[in-house]
Amino acid sequence: MSRRNPHRYILVHRKTRLQELIERFNTWPQAKFYLEHNNVDTKDYLVEHDLYQLRLSEAEKQLKQRGRFQLLERNFLPSYQFGPEDIVVTIGQDGLVANTLKYLRGQPVIGINPDPDRWDGKLLPFNIDNLAYVLKAVEAETAAIKNITFAEASTNDGQNLLAVNDLFIGPKSHTSAHYTMSWNGKTEQQSSSGIIVSTGLGSTGWLQSVLAGAKGVCKTGTHKLQNGFDWSEPRLQFAVREPFPSHSTGTDLVFGSISHKKEIIIESLMPENGVIFSDGIEQDNLHFNSGCVVKVRVSSEVGALVVG
Repeated sequence: MSRRNPHRYILVHRKTRLQELIERFNTWPQAKFYLEHNNVDTKDYLVEHDLYQLRLSEAEKQLKQRGRFQLLERNFLPSYQFGPEDIVVTIGQDGLVANTLKYLRGQPVIGINPDPDRWDGKLLPFNIDNLAYVLKAVEAETAAIKNITFAEASTNDGQNLLAVNDLFIGPKSHTSAHYTMSWNGKTEQQSSSGIIVSTGLGSTGWLQSVLAGAKGVCKTGTHKLQNGFDWSEPRLQFAVREPFPSHSTGTDLVFGSISHKKEIIIESLMPENGVIFSDGIEQDNLHFNSGCVVKVRVSSEVGALVVG
């Protein structure tokens, strides 16, 4: 009698651009008419969709042959109950890997690049042809796995949010955020367009736009973080966007590091429209209005990304 496979295989996918257009316009002919009316070639949408569906089907076939299987669309990640023995396969772009890691608790994630000619895929080291080999290595616990440091935001009213790439703390819309920040033994009241807190994984993303702007203003050519920092390093980097100096607001605490022994504490001074969201998903946010105090630190949770 063969031993029962303890693993469940979760295949996480996302909608293609074509599918999102159909949702918006109800049918593909209507979406196609809209695009062609704006002089957009629709062929690329079809090619991308067809190849993605082919790779998705191939991955599903392989996973079903191995045991218990679940196909999961990205929008259902926040409410899905993952088990400790799950092996998760994502097929899509880098953002899908980051979105998935946030809802796991150490389960290994295998990133499949369905279209290497289209996407670079820094978090997608595998393609459909080597999926079977990688699965065997994960099952045998011989696969190379990279730990991914998370950021964690915890508020005084019991809210909690993890981030794989970065946290944003600030206003819902393009207005000024008002708050008090405490870091490294100092406290300062600030007015800005918000604060970004990046992990190592996110340090080559949104944080780089802040650095690029600073380098452009100061006419400097390099910065020690221009290539980011290691995904597994237990540290975070915060940057205040567009800090405004006035008689009541300062600009001293605008850039700094948070190690596993440090944290930043931010108290909202905004009566409404203050938010905290992670990884660019604004819909999944915490309220950050007057009376709310958030502590941001390196999380004790880490992601597990299969890299070889």
